[in-house]
Amino acid sequence: MGRMRKYKGPQLDAILLVDKPQEWTSHDVVNMVRRRFRQNKVGHCGTLDPMATGLLVVVIGKGTKLSQKLSGDKKVYEGTVFLGKETDSQDAEGNVTAEYDMSNVTVEDVMALEEQFLGDSEQVPPMVSALKHKGKSLHELAREGIEIERKARPITVNELKISNVNIPTFDLYADVSKGTYIRTLAYDMGKSLGGGAHLCGLRRVASGKFSVKDAVTIEDIKSWEFEQLSEHVLPLEVAED
Repeated sequence: MGRMRKYKGPQLDAILLVDKPQEWTSHDVVNMVRRRFRQNKVGHCGTLDPMATGLLVVVIGKGTKLSQKLSGDKKVYEGTVFLGKETDSQDAEGNVTAEYDMSNVTVEDVMALEEQFLGDSEQVPPMVSALKHKGKSLHELAREGIEIERKARPITVNELKISNVNIPTFDLYADVSKGTYIRTLAYDMGKSLGGGAHLCGLRRVASGKFSVKDAVTIEDIKSWEFEQLSEHVLPLEVAED
């Protein structure tokens, strides 16, 4: 691989909060910021699936050194779970792999999930994910039809609220530790109810101290020149404890 080109001109050391739209990958957002504003170093702090929307913490320049630290922050999500169908990706973008009759599930059964899934537990990461095995991401292996045994990892659900129960769907609000997959949480909830489920909507509303309420949109970014970008970024000091 050739070396990445170095841009000349003004460089920033900063944090940019972006409200990622659906169908964009986290990498798409990083690439757009890098190229549009000719920045040599741009990264992000926690991947969002293409289906998901919401807060992506983008780091620029020396801010990329904070990527690992900020990626470790807890995250807050809002999502919608669909009961009765499982998919190979555990979300609505995957292929349906199993269907279940869950007509006997009650509102009370669903509400009981709040207490059941709260606190510390272990979660097996999904095969369709950015995790790596021998240098290759799991989602690449999944596309090749290869399944790798994944070890369960400790996670913490700090807060869990279920609302708008209208079977086969319900909404959830989850404040979770780093590395928690909400689509796997949905999958596990389906199993707990005696059938299956997948995630059909997801939005990240907070990451650590940062909120999506303070984020800019892709449309904003597309309309900016460097001067506007420099007016909307946050200084690196805000990441300090």
